Amino acid sequence: MTVTDPRLVGAVDAARTSAAGAATSTSAAGSIGYDVDAVRKDFPILARTVHDGLPLVYLDSAATSQKPLAVLDAERTYYEQHNANVHRGIHVLAEEATAAYEATRDTVAAFIGATDRREVTFTKNSTEALNLVAYAMSNAETTGAEAERFRIGPGDEIVVTEMEHHSNLVPWQMLARRTGATLRWIGLTDDGRLALDDLDSIITERTKVVSMVHQSNILGTVNPVERIVARAREVGALTVLDGSQSVPHLPIDVTALGVDFLAFTGHKMCAPTGVGVLWGRYELLEVMPPFLGGGEMIEVVTMEASTYAPPPHRFEAGTPMISQVVGLGAAVDYLSALGMPAIAAHEHAITTYALDALGSVPGLRIIGPPTAQDRGGAISFVLTDDSGRNIHPHDVGQLLDERGIAVRVGHHCARPVCLRFGIPATTRASFHLYTTTAEVDALVEGLHGVRRFFSR
Repeated sequence: MTVTDPRLVGAVDAARTSAAGAATSTSAAGSIGYDVDAVRKDFPILARTVHDGLPLVYLDSAATSQKPLAVLDAERTYYEQHNANVHRGIHVLAEEATAAYEATRDTVAAFIGATDRREVTFTKNSTEALNLVAYAMSNAETTGAEAERFRIGPGDEIVVTEMEHHSNLVPWQMLARRTGATLRWIGLTDDGRLALDDLDSIITERTKVVSMVHQSNILGTVNPVERIVARAREVGALTVLDGSQSVPHLPIDVTALGVDFLAFTGHKMCAPTGVGVLWGRYELLEVMPPFLGGGEMIEVVTMEASTYAPPPHRFEAGTPMISQVVGLGAAVDYLSALGMPAIAAHEHAITTYALDALGSVPGLRIIGPPTAQDRGGAISFVLTDDSGRNIHPHDVGQLLDERGIAVRVGHHCARPVCLRFGIPATTRASFHLYTTTAEVDALVEGLHGVRRFFSR
């Protein structure tokens, strides 16, 4: 993130300084790239207690990550010293705010391997980014060759997968209803992988767009994006990737992935809530119809008609989430200083440890891949008591919370997965760069306690 005002420089550079200190530590945790104990000191909330003195064990990072001091400081400094609207003023505050906002665009582009900063559009979250693409495909002009790739109607097909978060399923269902297109999907195997044997018969010449999750929020599965993209390219379909659970945890290079669009959200990658990103190939964004109309996204406006600004501003109508974007830049700096390969290695080690440790809990069945190969740190499971009766995930979550352990229960906005496995819901433990083996041990001990409670 490159800014010139010394006060804002101090705030955003704190991300690099703090994370770099942890990354260069020589503690035992250094074997996986950084000192986890040092990292945890950057996250004030991890030191708090709950329920009259119990230490917080936070295992719900797939829902939202915690925020380091560097991010909190960057957002606070923006409001204390630089608060103004962007792109519109010529006074000092407006210029500083615009510089900080646009600096994050450069930071994010570099973080995901984008070659053109204009390919980065700021949204509220992944949901808005995915809806942006879906609505563009029904907003395409009725004439004009430039809109052909986005025009969709009866006879065309949209392909998703059975493991999608609702954010990457419902928009495509709605698009199919608006346009008369047909929605198809790639199913799941019993161990939570995509069933790709029939890929060529699912993605066909009728397919207009293929939208898929990179890393499942409920199963933890990391999908073989390159194989699916290769098939989509054979038939000329656009490809959209939901990176909500992969960008915060894995090194990402959009060029290597080969997709046309990538959506991800800030709050799962140590940034504030209310900010997300849509990356898209510039040649596509340049001809893609806008999603929202209003200020900032226009070029020329008359009473009769309007023309639209070039990307990315075409897709950033109205006053944007300026402070959150500044916080996103600080979060990316923090993650980059630790190193995404080191973060991925740490989470892989934690996930491997957790899968093995959870195997010691009688009556526990993991929903998803049973090993850490091609899977991330979101582990969903169901639990039974000594008599084989199911313990409802809400009861599991409540009893764990009484021990200070925060997990997520429910269908995790991926209800078709629960339907596929014949279960109403799951309990999910999810990890991030600050998770420790001691927290996994606390989870396992807590689950043994849950079973004792229901088996007595």
